[in-house]
Amino acid sequence: MDTSLDLPETLSGTVPSGHALGRKAVISREDIIAAALKLVGPHRSVSSLSLREVAREAGIAPNSFYRQFRDMDELAVALIDRAGRSLRQIIGEARHRATAEQSVVAGSIHAFMDQLRSDDKLLHILLCEGTVGSDAYKQAVERELHFFEEELRLDLIRLAAANQTGLFEPALTAKAITRLVFAMGASAMDMPPDKQDELTAQLVTMVRMIIVGTQSLAAMQVKPTA
Repeated sequence: MDTSLDLPETLSGTVPSGHALGRKAVISREDIIAAALKLVGPHRSVSSLSLREVAREAGIAPNSFYRQFRDMDELAVALIDRAGRSLRQIIGEARHRATAEQSVVAGSIHAFMDQLRSDDKLLHILLCEGTVGSDAYKQAVERELHFFEEELRLDLIRLAAANQTGLFEPALTAKAITRLVFAMGASAMDMPPDKQDELTAQLVTMVRMIIVGTQSLAAMQVKPTA
């Protein structure tokens, strides 16, 4: 793909010998993604960005944007995919450091909330874009949530086998936990730090309640009838 910039023409239609002031000679997908990340935040979603804003932040002409992305939807999906990969890596590392079921729950949730406190723009994108924007945005977020659910499902099965606790509907249990954490995380973005600490403690308890419930349902399934 040609990544060179379209240089501005003079009124006579010729291209000046030097590059336009403030414009980059070469642009990549990474440059455009970095520019978009500078513009988004807790109160600014990807869906609210315009192509011209992103191009101006990247230091390119608007038509040069199309050399790397088909449209703003494609850029948003790339940002959502990156956000999902980043968060899965962080939470995955927290889970793998844990050995007991309770520490897996607490460690994963604390890792999630720590990222929220760090003003991680990628996490904000993941939390916001599932409720706003185009169908492409929402489908991309849904795809990332499915990835989280599948990884959690495998972890729950592993822990249940190791602890011999039983597990009822692993996929549904993983979905309940994932959706709860993301919904609570979205509501926590505007909270002061002390309120976030309180919410984190509540969230750990809620997830443990789900796990105890799924263990109880599993035990009921195998309980012999009178």
